[in-house]
Amino acid sequence: MKITFLGAAKEVTGSCYLVETGNTRFLVDCGMFQGGEVEEELNYQEFGFDIKDINFMLLTHAHIDHSGRIPLLYKRGYREKIYATKGTVDLCRYMLPDSGYIQQMENEWKNRKRKRAGKPMRMPLYTSDDANESLSIFYGIDYGQLIKPSDDVKVIFNDAGHMLGSSILEVYITENEKETKLVFSGDLGNRNIPILRDPSIIEKADYVICESTYGDRLHENNEDKAKKLMDIMMKTIKRGGNVVIPSFAVERTQELLYEIHRNRELYKDEIEFINKVPVYVDSPLATSVTTVFKEHIEYFDTEAQEYIKKGDYPLDFPNLHFTRSVDESKSLNEIKTPVVIISASGMCEAGRIKHHLKHNLWRPECTILFVGYQAKGTLGRRLLEGEKNVKIFGEDINVKAEIEYIESFSGHADQKGIMDWLSSFKKAPKKIFIVHGEDEAMTVLSDKINKELNIPTIIPSRYDTYDFIGDELVAVGVVGIEQLKRELANKIEEMELRSDKVLTRLKEFKNIKNEGKAIQSLIKNINVINESLMRLYTELRECSD
Repeated sequence: MKITFLGAAKEVTGSCYLVETGNTRFLVDCGMFQGGEVEEELNYQEFGFDIKDINFMLLTHAHIDHSGRIPLLYKRGYREKIYATKGTVDLCRYMLPDSGYIQQMENEWKNRKRKRAGKPMRMPLYTSDDANESLSIFYGIDYGQLIKPSDDVKVIFNDAGHMLGSSILEVYITENEKETKLVFSGDLGNRNIPILRDPSIIEKADYVICESTYGDRLHENNEDKAKKLMDIMMKTIKRGGNVVIPSFAVERTQELLYEIHRNRELYKDEIEFINKVPVYVDSPLATSVTTVFKEHIEYFDTEAQEYIKKGDYPLDFPNLHFTRSVDESKSLNEIKTPVVIISASGMCEAGRIKHHLKHNLWRPECTILFVGYQAKGTLGRRLLEGEKNVKIFGEDINVKAEIEYIESFSGHADQKGIMDWLSSFKKAPKKIFIVHGEDEAMTVLSDKINKELNIPTIIPSRYDTYDFIGDELVAVGVVGIEQLKRELANKIEEMELRSDKVLTRLKEFKNIKNEGKAIQSLIKNINVINESLMRLYTELRECSD
């Protein structure tokens, strides 16, 4: 019995794990790699397994970094069942076709660039039609329901508290009359957050595959989060600006609506005009997903259920508007009075949010409020890191708007949340595999687990295989080596492009005075290149030793 880590290994995105027993091969998740060009290129590579050998898939939740390559898998011939909670299945009915549409639009734009550069055209990763067809093999189940997808594998889905329908997987594998239990944390949610229940406590596991997105930090408490949200909204509105919130269409947008609804009730006597400020959800996907929430109130926590019993639906309030059409979206930028705009995508890489950033980033009275994780290489990450000039739709935009970040809106447990969850096992697991995190987060969490829980940990790299019988990491396979070669070539090309851009910008600023901030931004880019080169150098030395 063994597990191969095909994504979210020393990285946050691309979750995909291949589990092999004597008789069965199955996947846990098949997510999209997200970030810069290098990460996105990974989606076009081979999967690292023979599709016809896969017997079934378990899907922890609907987020695209966990589900986003399922339509591609289907397109390449996969026809076996995909097991997920009913909430996850319903969310995927909207999220995957939306992802396919984005693939098509992005590919058209990139093909125009390729044509001008004399490069060959490329097909989109998959289309919305591919995504719709893939939905035919989804199979919805309930929390706590025991399923037996093969003779030697039993599975129970438990509430992860991360998003509607998200799951912690208990996987029981019988081999040579011995049962081994794997627990996949999926993405663990925060405790005491709006709408959703807390993550389920699991009492026993032989091995745990655990996420680590925020394994090196602590979130603000919920009271601070609510107050900070209101303070940012009020100060921006008072100075005549818009509050633009890049938000994931699923879960984060609904949590924001819940908090705004609750804050309006709490502050209505103090701040008279609060209920008069329009809030626009400018995302067709978020609009559709909000209807899915209404169809699955059985997943809601006690507080949200109490609102509903009183006839006060917690995701609705006066002056809340949902826009669907492009014309409705464009009209938001013609409004002269302050508004709150919640739009996707959450990392600012696609969707309508880019138009709103173009119209608001240059305005000092406006605020861009981030409420979720920003992957390396994304526009959102660059704005958070203080970049003062960004390019949107080919146009240079000076960043003058205030940039804010409320980290505690994260759907991921912080270090304490992860440690509390791991501490709840009545008997310590034999090993914990730390995945779904950046280097610092994984290393810090690993050390803390070793010291405080005295449990051995492994931080696997992509394509590593762990043999449970031999209790060892097996060398990267041939497919993995070939893919690593391609990734290395892509990394070098990306660094060359980044270096060229820095040199071009430096020439522009050479004879201009008082451009200290711009120069500092260039220095930061140079440091990023230098760090990348040093990591690459170290990795190559390790490979050659």
